[in-house]
Amino acid sequence: MTKHSAIGDMEIALLKKFTVLYVEDDGDIRDQLAHFLKRRVGTLHVATNGQEGLEAFQAHRPDIVVTDILMPVMDGLKMAEQIKELSPATPIIVTTAFNETKFFLHAIDIGIDKYVIKPVNTDLLAEVLAQCAHSLLSESERRLSAAVFDNSSDAIVVTDQKNCIISVNPAFSEITGYTREEVIGKNPKIFSAGRQSPEFYTQMWHDLSQNSKWSGEIWNRRKGGELYPEWLSINTVRDNQGEITHFVGIFSDITERKQAEERVRHLAHYDALTDLPNRTLFHDRLQQALIQAQRNHEQVAVMFIDLDRFKVINDTLGHGIGDLLLQSVAQRLAHCVRQGDTVCRQGGDEFVILLPKIYRAEDAALVAQKILQSIGKPFSLDGHELHISSSIGISFFPSDGVTVDVLMKNADVAMYRAKELGRNNYQFYLADMNARSFERLALETSLRRALEHHELELYFQPLMEANGQTMIGLEALVRWNHPDLGLVHPSQFIALAEETGLIVPIGEWVLRTACRQGKLWLDEGYRPLRMSVNLSPRQFHQSDFLGIVRAILDETGFDPHWLEMEVTESMLMQNTEDNIVLLKELKALGISIAVDDFGTGYSSLSYLKRLPIDTLKIDRSFVGDLNNNRDDAAIVDAIISLAQSLSLKVIAEGVEKQEQQDFLREHHCNEMQGFLFSHPLPAAQFIELLKLEK
Repeated sequence: MTKHSAIGDMEIALLKKFTVLYVEDDGDIRDQLAHFLKRRVGTLHVATNGQEGLEAFQAHRPDIVVTDILMPVMDGLKMAEQIKELSPATPIIVTTAFNETKFFLHAIDIGIDKYVIKPVNTDLLAEVLAQCAHSLLSESERRLSAAVFDNSSDAIVVTDQKNCIISVNPAFSEITGYTREEVIGKNPKIFSAGRQSPEFYTQMWHDLSQNSKWSGEIWNRRKGGELYPEWLSINTVRDNQGEITHFVGIFSDITERKQAEERVRHLAHYDALTDLPNRTLFHDRLQQALIQAQRNHEQVAVMFIDLDRFKVINDTLGHGIGDLLLQSVAQRLAHCVRQGDTVCRQGGDEFVILLPKIYRAEDAALVAQKILQSIGKPFSLDGHELHISSSIGISFFPSDGVTVDVLMKNADVAMYRAKELGRNNYQFYLADMNARSFERLALETSLRRALEHHELELYFQPLMEANGQTMIGLEALVRWNHPDLGLVHPSQFIALAEETGLIVPIGEWVLRTACRQGKLWLDEGYRPLRMSVNLSPRQFHQSDFLGIVRAILDETGFDPHWLEMEVTESMLMQNTEDNIVLLKELKALGISIAVDDFGTGYSSLSYLKRLPIDTLKIDRSFVGDLNNNRDDAAIVDAIISLAQSLSLKVIAEGVEKQEQQDFLREHHCNEMQGFLFSHPLPAAQFIELLKLEK
């Protein structure tokens, strides 16, 4: 027998991973070989005959079996047959003598091809064991590879060197819709979506030939015809001579990833509420439009749009209704422009429109008029009929600016000019508007400091009985003593305070100061008079307004029965049901309610009957030409009659002439207010009028 060398360290390390069953009936041989095997294998189980060996195999499921052939009770071959039935892949090594030829041939018949001739050469036995271990390892790797192939969530397709498909895994069928039988022998180009150019595939095959691999994004077609994106990796398989034998493609459906990327991209460039382009995308499109316009010597128009009275609706009805209104406005704006124009939500209730390729200013004006008409139509939202308008500023490239920032700023300036001129109109940018804009900004900055620097002051104007002789109340009116500008008229800053939200702290200051002054005069012994205080829409619709009123009354000690709050007619007609609840709570405190500027807004008589109010104030616009304008006279007469039918008092404001007083008294107006009796006076001067009432 040829002498065999002992196995190396790597083989010994490999054998340590496996369990061996050794079956031998000869005690001396069994002890000798068992001692040898224990030092070389992971775990060793020993049996003395075939029956014991079969039982040991069933109990321990060893990886390799070494067995003698001729043994009592059950010989080694019968045991091997039953083991092969239980586990066909288990290697079995037989130890045999030359005189056991017929048994050896039978062993070959049942699939046993490993043997060692007795007397056993331990080095040879170790080599045979190592061969079995390598075989088991290869089989394990093959099973693992097959499991990975079959269970991979990525599709795997294997082609031969001619690029014909020879194998696919289940994930391939799940992604593409094709069964294995439908694609075997076919070229993968049957999946092509037609989106890649011939040059794309030329480059792909060049990369494969140079680098033996390629990966990238590609579009393919499912069996049903649906196109989908996939991420594909292709690797080449070469033989020992370096020749390509196979191609292995692994791909995954990246539809969801692409959709997620698109959602992220969309969110980065579009407004989440209205789905209009956002400021970032608008600026990019405007920049591109300016480049194109400069090249082609064209005009570009930028329109800045702000919704009038949106804040009142948003504060009154809540952000839910406000959001619905913004969405509806966005839809109407989109229908007012051309397909190539861009409508953007700038933020809040501001929108911007880009009009490229404008040939005349009149073209932009036509769009602005269309927008004013569209926005001016009623909105029916969640059971509410809402009325708003818009103010629009327009700037042009290149006459009003050649950069994005300048055009946007100038359109914004023009929009504020539209607001100053009464809202619900459009204005083209003019150079002198910037001066007004800076003035407005300076005024806003100063107004923000006015409260802190104690620049606000209350003036008081008397409310007189119809005879003009008896004072029955007074109205508190805010004035602003600007350190540089002097006395600023309310018409110059009240609207600004409304827009900026400063009216809320200013209104609270007015109410607290009026109550404190009223209490002071009462404590000084002057006759009690009704103190009338104006409320702004934003102040009235504060969520904690009632609590603020209670706190001020407690703080000042002013009797609420001598306090009257004035609210405007249009303010009451928004969210009427909630207004009724709030007015009733104010009335429960003892406060009386007057409707200011009556006749200038719109009222529902059915709601007017339900409103817990005490007084109607006829707006001064109807009183000024009362004796010369028949329409004004008729309106005043109608308002007085309406008030009497509803058991309400009526006050006429703006009375400046004796003829006006005479007319009002003849028509049974209860109270009057105006310059005919007194201008508004600061507290120090108004006290002189109070002294006359003592």
